[in-house]
Amino acid sequence: MTHMNAEIKAELLARGKVDVERSLLPPPSRSTAGPGTGLRSIFFKSGGHRVRLEIDAASPLKMVRQDGDVVILQDNKELVRGQIDPIVAHCPGQTYITISEQCRYDCKFCSVPKFQGTIKTLDQVLAIVEKAKSGGNLKTIAFTSGVATTPENEIDRVVAYVQAVKKYHVPVGVAVYPTEDSSQRLKDAGVTEVKYNVETMDREIFDRVCTGRKGQSLDFILTSLRDAVTVFGKNRVSSNIIIGLGETDECVRKGVEYLAKMGVIPVLRPITLSPYRQGEISATRPSAGRLLKLAKMTRDILEKYHLDTGVSKTMCLPCTGCDLTPGRDA
Repeated sequence: MTHMNAEIKAELLARGKVDVERSLLPPPSRSTAGPGTGLRSIFFKSGGHRVRLEIDAASPLKMVRQDGDVVILQDNKELVRGQIDPIVAHCPGQTYITISEQCRYDCKFCSVPKFQGTIKTLDQVLAIVEKAKSGGNLKTIAFTSGVATTPENEIDRVVAYVQAVKKYHVPVGVAVYPTEDSSQRLKDAGVTEVKYNVETMDREIFDRVCTGRKGQSLDFILTSLRDAVTVFGKNRVSSNIIIGLGETDECVRKGVEYLAKMGVIPVLRPITLSPYRQGEISATRPSAGRLLKLAKMTRDILEKYHLDTGVSKTMCLPCTGCDLTPGRDA
């Protein structure tokens, strides 16, 4: 029996997609968060690891049931054996809710602006939380949100929703666009952890792909992250760095060190090549070898600055599905 390890998970992440046998298909649902918006996916767990894969009938990887297990085949040979990991809301183990499924910005790696979905009301959010609670699955709550009008208005909405879920007495994480006072407001509202995404530490790439983000320059996000660490503390602030936009490994290394030095945990996220952005961006899904190399490099840097991904309770770091997470996977 082949269980998932760091090398196998890296291979799966490098592919990013799997053809799923009909009997194993999860209930119809699509992501409403970030680059994966509009795409169906499935979580798979094995050997203490978890991976999220987009469901695609054209993938060379095949997910089938064999002898009571779920097996992923490559070239009709068993690659790994495990089980499907059921989601609570958006991901396993967490009630992870996208509030505004709209965004006025036009980041070329993200599908949200192409859909301009709904903005969940407080009643809708509470209904999702209550459903998780009634099923015995309410362990943490996480909110993410696009920018329907302005970052300031979005923070107002998130703060109100966080205050409304304080009564459940579970950790709350928030991933949003920062404002001048967002960290303190979110902390005061009851947030446990926060994520502000730099997306890339290559300034030329940032300016090219993160278009129309008035007031959300890379420098402003970095300043906001530094402020967030003073408010939330080390190990409670994270930031995505997308891998596959054309950045060099040295740029990633310098970016990881810059963030870690200020107390921020970087999350290295393989680029999702969305069909809804075809022709608008030049990007390449990173290879398994590159993912392993960067994960081990990040692990060493986190250790250098005494940061621990195992401390995080909400959002991407405890989920691990989309990334090769240092300290948890590699």
